[in-house]
Amino acid sequence: MNILYLNHYAGSPLHGMEYRPYYLAREWVHAGHCVRMLAGSYSHVRARQPDLPALQAAGATRSGHATVQDIDGIAYHWYATPPYAGNGLGRVRNIWAFLRQAWADAPRIAREFRPDVVIASSTYPMDIWVARRIARLTRRAGHPCTLVFEVHDLWPLSPIELGGMSPGHPFIRLCQAAENAAYRDADVVVSMLPKVAGHMQAHGLDLRRLHIVPNGITLDEWQGEPPPLRGDIARHVAAQKAAGRTVVGYAGSHGTPNALDVMLQAATLLRDAPFSFVLVGDGHEKAALRQQAEALGLADTVAFFDPIPKAQIPAFLAQVDIAYIGWQRVPIYRFGIAPNKLMDYMMARCVVLHSVEAGNDPVAEAGCGLTVPPADPPAIAQGLRQLAAIDPATRARMGESGRAHVLAHHTYPVLARRFLEACGASLAKS
Repeated sequence: MNILYLNHYAGSPLHGMEYRPYYLAREWVHAGHCVRMLAGSYSHVRARQPDLPALQAAGATRSGHATVQDIDGIAYHWYATPPYAGNGLGRVRNIWAFLRQAWADAPRIAREFRPDVVIASSTYPMDIWVARRIARLTRRAGHPCTLVFEVHDLWPLSPIELGGMSPGHPFIRLCQAAENAAYRDADVVVSMLPKVAGHMQAHGLDLRRLHIVPNGITLDEWQGEPPPLRGDIARHVAAQKAAGRTVVGYAGSHGTPNALDVMLQAATLLRDAPFSFVLVGDGHEKAALRQQAEALGLADTVAFFDPIPKAQIPAFLAQVDIAYIGWQRVPIYRFGIAPNKLMDYMMARCVVLHSVEAGNDPVAEAGCGLTVPPADPPAIAQGLRQLAAIDPATRARMGESGRAHVLAHHTYPVLARRFLEACGASLAKS
């Protein structure tokens, strides 16, 4: 099949997050399908942006408004989009630049690529209009085409409930119109969040078209001996263990949704207990978190480190005694959660302290740790004490249970197959 994947923020091993589009597309390429990825040249979640002038100087082809780069057999079509910071007008301009160029290229894509499947998957829902146009043009040319809407987060509900935006804001009204169009017009809706049926049905979706395909891991990152952990982190963790401390690790973004400020408050309650907290990653809240740790007098028990390559994550997680993941207490998590970092924790056989209140709980489902309420430092501190007291044999069983759960339900070969099966048995067999 020819699969067209619209994901403004698509990443790759060369660029960083987000990885899901790349991993799914790579599996489809391995299965013999042809995948074209439409993405913007700037995304706030990427560690590194594609260098379009360098690609063009090196002889990269052009397709309409896009610069084409082959990454592991996936044809990335990069549309030049302006940089931005935050969620203001700059981001709106960035979104408009991507959608405008992809819309203009729609006739060429339908005529030359003739997609069998068109997937709209850009977090914000407005790309459904571009995807729908391409699908309709393809059908008018006499070629069957399945239109898929892939849901990462519920927009506009997320910026309303998490960002405090008014339902009457023009941007929110635009998102709502797009979401309604997606549920009305898409042949298939794929959601990473498991508890969305009621919301989507209320906005016009026939639930027979809804399929849940969560996040997952790629097996090749967990095979063989992992690359060694960066020296500064390895030395610090070794010193903490030599001092008899239980190492609580966190690997990922340092943003407001990650509730690391609450973890620091819990660390103050464990100041006199043998715990050490090691946080690896970056994010817009990292400087504030450092200042908070210093103000709370946690210099001896909390250490922050710069991000490490994704390939080193298994080596880091292998060294921690307890892996922490936290969330804010916000209503939108009633629709479920699908955190990538939790999949990594479970694959690493970590015992997990999960601070959350949500529509689902992968830690409880897998039996690989302990779940406590969010935004509750005493509950987190007590949970860490409980997990630290578990005997080694029980800890090992819990870790194995988490890994087995991921291998059974959350590997990308499994998820990529489920995604295409959601598009219809005839497509999966093509």
